[in-house]
Amino acid sequence: MTARAEKRRAEILEAALELFAERGYHNTGVADIAARLRMSHGTFYRYFESKRDILDYVVEGLVTRIGEAVAASNGVGTPDTLERYRDQVGRIAEALVEVVHEDPRIARVLLFEATGIDDELTSRIIREIDALRSLTAAYLQHGVDAGFLRADLEVGETARALNGMIYAGALHAIRSGGSDEAQAYVEAALRLMFDGISAR
Repeated sequence: MTARAEKRRAEILEAALELFAERGYHNTGVADIAARLRMSHGTFYRYFESKRDILDYVVEGLVTRIGEAVAASNGVGTPDTLERYRDQVGRIAEALVEVVHEDPRIARVLLFEATGIDDELTSRIIREIDALRSLTAAYLQHGVDAGFLRADLEVGETARALNGMIYAGALHAIRSGGSDEAQAYVEAALRLMFDGISAR
Protein backbone atom coordinates (compact mmCIF):
# COMPACT_ATOMS: atom_id res chain seq x y z
CA MET A 1 0.00 0.00 0.00
CA THR A 2 1.34 3.44 -0.93
CA ALA A 3 2.04 6.17 1.63
CA ARG A 4 -0.96 8.12 0.32
CA ALA A 5 -3.23 5.09 0.68
CA GLU A 6 -1.95 4.46 4.22
CA LYS A 7 -2.68 8.10 5.06
CA ARG A 8 -6.22 7.82 3.69
CA ARG A 9 -6.82 4.60 5.60
CA ALA A 10 -5.61 6.27 8.80
CA GLU A 11 -7.98 9.20 8.19
CA ILE A 12 -10.93 6.84 7.81
CA LEU A 13 -9.93 4.99 10.99
CA GLU A 14 -9.64 8.27 12.91
CA ALA A 15 -13.05 9.49 11.71
CA ALA A 16 -14.63 6.14 12.57
CA LEU A 17 -13.18 6.14 16.10
CA GLU A 18 -14.39 9.70 16.64
CA LEU A 19 -17.91 8.74 15.60
CA PHE A 20 -17.90 5.48 17.57
CA ALA A 21 -16.89 7.51 20.66
CA GLU A 22 -19.55 10.17 20.02
CA ARG A 23 -22.49 7.99 18.95
CA GLY A 24 -21.55 4.40 19.66
CA TYR A 25 -20.68 1.71 17.15
CA HIS A 26 -24.25 0.63 16.42
CA ASN A 27 -25.44 4.20 15.83
CA THR A 28 -22.66 4.93 13.34
CA GLY A 29 -22.95 3.93 9.70
CA VAL A 30 -20.56 3.92 6.77
CA ALA A 31 -22.49 6.93 5.46
CA ASP A 32 -21.65 8.85 8.66
CA ILE A 33 -17.96 8.04 8.36
CA ALA A 34 -17.88 8.98 4.69
CA ALA A 35 -19.77 12.22 5.38
CA ARG A 36 -17.34 13.18 8.16
CA LEU A 37 -14.52 12.97 5.61
CA ARG A 38 -16.56 14.36 2.70
CA MET A 39 -15.85 11.25 0.67
CA SER A 40 -18.03 8.91 -1.33
CA HIS A 41 -19.11 5.46 -0.17
CA GLY A 42 -17.01 4.04 -2.99
CA THR A 43 -13.88 5.68 -1.62
CA PHE A 44 -14.56 4.24 1.83
CA TYR A 45 -14.95 0.73 0.40
CA ARG A 46 -11.58 0.95 -1.33
CA TYR A 47 -9.96 0.90 2.12
CA PHE A 48 -12.37 -1.06 4.33
CA GLU A 49 -14.99 -3.67 3.48
CA SER A 50 -17.37 -2.38 6.16
CA LYS A 51 -17.43 -0.60 9.50
CA ARG A 52 -17.05 -4.07 11.03
CA ASP A 53 -13.79 -4.45 9.10
CA ILE A 54 -12.55 -1.36 10.93
CA LEU A 55 -12.94 -3.18 14.25
CA ASP A 56 -10.87 -6.13 12.99
CA TYR A 57 -8.18 -3.63 12.03
CA VAL A 58 -8.40 -1.98 15.45
CA VAL A 59 -8.17 -5.32 17.31
CA GLU A 60 -5.17 -6.37 15.23
CA GLY A 61 -3.46 -3.06 15.93
CA LEU A 62 -4.15 -3.30 19.65
CA VAL A 63 -2.79 -6.85 19.85
CA THR A 64 0.36 -5.66 18.07
CA ARG A 65 0.74 -2.72 20.46
CA ILE A 66 0.34 -4.97 23.52
CA GLY A 67 2.99 -7.31 22.14
CA GLU A 68 5.31 -4.38 21.51
CA ALA A 69 4.68 -3.01 25.01
CA VAL A 70 5.57 -6.33 26.65
CA ALA A 71 8.64 -6.77 24.43
CA ALA A 72 9.82 -3.22 25.20
CA SER A 73 9.63 -4.11 28.90
CA ASN A 74 12.01 -7.04 28.27
CA GLY A 75 9.13 -9.48 27.88
CA VAL A 76 8.71 -12.61 29.90
CA GLY A 77 11.94 -13.54 31.60
CA THR A 78 13.44 -14.05 35.02
CA PRO A 79 15.59 -11.23 36.42
CA ASP A 80 18.14 -12.36 38.97
CA THR A 81 16.67 -10.58 42.01
CA LEU A 82 13.21 -10.03 43.46
CA GLU A 83 13.67 -6.27 43.16
CA ARG A 84 14.43 -6.53 39.45
CA TYR A 85 11.53 -8.95 38.98
CA ARG A 86 9.18 -6.48 40.65
CA ASP A 87 10.58 -3.61 38.56
CA GLN A 88 10.00 -5.60 35.39
CA VAL A 89 6.40 -6.36 36.38
CA GLY A 90 5.93 -2.64 36.99
CA ARG A 91 7.33 -1.74 33.58
CA ILE A 92 5.00 -4.20 31.86
CA ALA A 93 1.99 -2.88 33.79
CA GLU A 94 2.86 0.73 32.98
CA ALA A 95 3.36 -0.13 29.31
CA LEU A 96 -0.06 -1.82 29.13
CA VAL A 97 -1.78 1.15 30.77
CA GLU A 98 0.03 3.47 28.34
CA VAL A 99 -1.44 1.51 25.42
CA VAL A 100 -4.89 2.52 26.69
CA HIS A 101 -3.85 6.12 27.30
CA GLU A 102 -2.58 6.44 23.74
CA ASP A 103 -6.15 6.23 22.44
CA PRO A 104 -8.87 5.59 25.05
CA ARG A 105 -11.49 5.43 22.28
CA ILE A 106 -10.13 2.05 21.17
CA ALA A 107 -10.39 0.55 24.65
CA ARG A 108 -13.86 2.07 25.06
CA VAL A 109 -15.17 0.45 21.88
CA LEU A 110 -13.55 -2.93 22.59
CA LEU A 111 -14.51 -3.09 26.27
CA PHE A 112 -18.02 -1.65 26.03
CA GLU A 113 -19.32 -2.58 22.59
CA ALA A 114 -17.26 -5.12 20.66
CA THR A 115 -18.58 -8.25 22.37
CA GLY A 116 -22.15 -7.23 21.48
CA ILE A 117 -21.52 -7.05 17.73
CA ASP A 118 -21.22 -10.68 16.58
CA ASP A 119 -20.00 -14.08 17.74
CA GLU A 120 -16.88 -13.99 15.58
CA LEU A 121 -15.56 -10.78 17.12
CA THR A 122 -16.53 -11.94 20.61
CA SER A 123 -14.56 -15.17 20.07
CA ARG A 124 -11.58 -13.19 18.80
CA ILE A 125 -11.54 -10.97 21.88
CA ILE A 126 -11.90 -13.98 24.19
CA ARG A 127 -8.94 -15.66 22.42
CA GLU A 128 -6.82 -12.56 22.95
CA ILE A 129 -7.83 -12.42 26.62
CA ASP A 130 -6.86 -16.09 26.98
CA ALA A 131 -3.53 -15.42 25.26
CA LEU A 132 -2.80 -12.58 27.69
CA ARG A 133 -3.71 -14.83 30.61
CA SER A 134 -1.32 -17.50 29.32
CA LEU A 135 1.45 -14.92 29.03
CA THR A 136 0.78 -13.71 32.58
CA ALA A 137 0.73 -17.29 33.88
CA ALA A 138 4.09 -17.99 32.20
CA TYR A 139 5.56 -14.91 33.81
CA LEU A 140 4.26 -15.95 37.23
CA GLN A 141 5.67 -19.44 36.73
CA HIS A 142 9.08 -17.90 36.05
CA GLY A 143 8.73 -16.06 39.37
CA VAL A 144 7.84 -19.29 41.18
CA ASP A 145 10.74 -21.18 39.58
CA ALA A 146 13.18 -18.41 40.57
CA GLY A 147 11.92 -18.45 44.15
CA PHE A 148 10.50 -14.91 43.99
CA LEU A 149 6.89 -16.06 44.40
CA ARG A 150 5.27 -18.67 46.63
CA ALA A 151 5.94 -22.24 45.58
CA ASP A 152 2.26 -23.16 46.06
CA LEU A 153 0.99 -20.32 43.85
CA GLU A 154 -1.79 -21.41 41.46
CA VAL A 155 -0.42 -19.51 38.48
CA GLY A 156 -3.42 -19.99 36.16
CA GLU A 157 -6.06 -18.53 38.45
CA THR A 158 -3.66 -15.91 39.82
CA ALA A 159 -3.02 -14.81 36.23
CA ARG A 160 -6.77 -14.50 35.71
CA ALA A 161 -7.08 -12.35 38.84
CA LEU A 162 -4.14 -10.13 37.87
CA ASN A 163 -5.54 -9.66 34.37
CA GLY A 164 -8.79 -8.61 36.00
CA MET A 165 -6.81 -5.79 37.61
CA ILE A 166 -5.41 -4.90 34.17
CA TYR A 167 -8.92 -4.63 32.72
CA ALA A 168 -10.04 -2.55 35.70
CA GLY A 169 -7.00 -0.35 35.11
CA ALA A 170 -8.01 0.05 31.48
CA LEU A 171 -11.49 1.19 32.56
CA HIS A 172 -9.90 3.62 34.99
CA ALA A 173 -7.62 4.95 32.24
CA ILE A 174 -10.62 5.52 29.96
CA ARG A 175 -12.33 7.62 32.62
CA SER A 176 -9.38 9.50 34.08
CA GLY A 177 -7.05 10.22 31.18
CA GLY A 178 -4.43 11.28 33.75
CA SER A 179 -1.01 9.65 33.76
CA ASP A 180 -0.50 10.50 37.46
CA GLU A 181 -3.65 8.57 38.40
CA ALA A 182 -2.59 5.69 36.15
CA GLN A 183 0.79 5.55 37.89
CA ALA A 184 -0.91 5.47 41.30
CA TYR A 185 -3.12 2.60 40.10
CA VAL A 186 -0.12 0.59 38.89
CA GLU A 187 1.70 1.13 42.19
CA ALA A 188 -1.36 0.03 44.17
CA ALA A 189 -1.69 -3.12 42.04
CA LEU A 190 2.00 -3.94 42.54
CA ARG A 191 1.69 -3.53 46.31
CA LEU A 192 -1.31 -5.83 46.30
CA MET A 193 0.54 -8.43 44.23
CA PHE A 194 3.84 -8.41 46.10
CA ASP A 195 3.00 -7.20 49.60
CA GLY A 196 -0.62 -8.17 50.14
CA ILE A 197 -2.96 -6.14 52.33
CA SER A 198 -2.86 -8.01 55.65
CA ALA A 199 -1.30 -6.24 58.66
CA ARG A 200 0.65 -9.40 59.63
